Amino acid sequence: MRKNTIRATFAGTCAILALGASTSYADTNDELKSEINAQRQRLEALEKKLEASIRATQDAQAKAQDAQVQVQKVQQAQAETARAQPAAAAGGLNYQKGGSIVTLYGLIDVTISSINNANAKGDRLTSYQTAWFSGNRWGITGKHALGNEGLNAIFKLESEYVANTGELDTANVLFNRDAWVGLESASLGKLTFGRQNAIARDYTAIYGDPYSGAKVTLEEGGYSNTNNFKQIIFYAASATGTRINNGVVWKKDFGNFVGGLSYAFGGVAGDFSNGSTQTAAFGYNGDGDTFHLAGFVNHFKVAGQTHKAYSFGGNVILSPLVRLNAGYYGYNSEQGAPGVVVGNRKDKAYTVSSKFTPAGPIDYELGYQIIEAKNAGVNGSGFILTPYANALGVTKTGTGDKKTLYVSTFYHFDKQAEVYFAADRMKLTDGYKLAITNGKQDQTEVAVGMRFKF
Repeated sequence: MRKNTIRATFAGTCAILALGASTSYADTNDELKSEINAQRQRLEALEKKLEASIRATQDAQAKAQDAQVQVQKVQQAQAETARAQPAAAAGGLNYQKGGSIVTLYGLIDVTISSINNANAKGDRLTSYQTAWFSGNRWGITGKHALGNEGLNAIFKLESEYVANTGELDTANVLFNRDAWVGLESASLGKLTFGRQNAIARDYTAIYGDPYSGAKVTLEEGGYSNTNNFKQIIFYAASATGTRINNGVVWKKDFGNFVGGLSYAFGGVAGDFSNGSTQTAAFGYNGDGDTFHLAGFVNHFKVAGQTHKAYSFGGNVILSPLVRLNAGYYGYNSEQGAPGVVVGNRKDKAYTVSSKFTPAGPIDYELGYQIIEAKNAGVNGSGFILTPYANALGVTKTGTGDKKTLYVSTFYHFDKQAEVYFAADRMKLTDGYKLAITNGKQDQTEVAVGMRFKF
């Protein structure tokens, strides 16, 4: 009996001990599981913080890179503007008194070239020529503040000369480039009266060739000066050439948009429209200055015959190093002597070009142009007339193409002085004949030069 009692007591004690051990182990497991879950939650929180930090760092790096690209684009645009507007780049000589400021500025461009087919025998001519890239000029520009509303009176007088001879570019005309006065303010825009650029050339300069600034502005602009690929500028001209006499020009920017209107009086008694030029132009500067668009519509009369033209194009800045330009021109004009039916002239022209500006003092340009003249009037020697020329006496026409490939490179000592090398190859087809080639179907030009701005 006693043995049974002892056995029962021992068994009960073991059961109690086993139950206590099981309970202790269970409590320990629960604590471990809770600690593991807590650690896992902490780890997940740390991972989320790490991911957020990485994303913030990546976003900051991307913004910094974008900012750097924008700074480089602004610097490139400033450099192109400085090169395209030499007087502004060099600063000129300023005189300021009260609310008036007057600037004296100038440019000297000297070119030596070698050209084949320079006469009827096809001989080569190596000598000085009219400046290849920029018309030599000196000028005075100024403005005078009118009251407190931001309105200014403005003016510009600019004369062109031939550097290698010292002659006036236009005989007996002192200020053949510019002679105008006007008003300017943020609300009014820019309103000018007198001799000045045809605004068609001002706006289309951003794609006409790679030597102008990339952005459409209220300032005057233009294409390269005297070479075989400059001729496309004559589609962006007027009844009096690439500049207008007796002109009224209005330009204004509306945020990214830049509008322009121009009227040149013909000055013909009894026929108000004869000799006049009417032009509407537009420009658009894309956000961040990554791309720019422009164009115009032209209508005018020469010797009573109507000429019409239009153009559109633009440029894109692929990187701080590369700018591409492209544009199209259309032209339709009446022509023919009284009683002689020759039909309208209908031209098309295309231009593509590029500008490469690597780090350092050297830049490079490459371009190609096609002019398709259809039923274009010819003079007595059989040479195609320049677009917008007086075609009243035309009795014969010609059809053909003019294709020009050109390259150049500039070495810039600083903002004021530079040297350059340039070359072009022109090919004429079918009935497209020019006096400059003496009736030959091709011509090659090679040139070196120096340009100085003050």
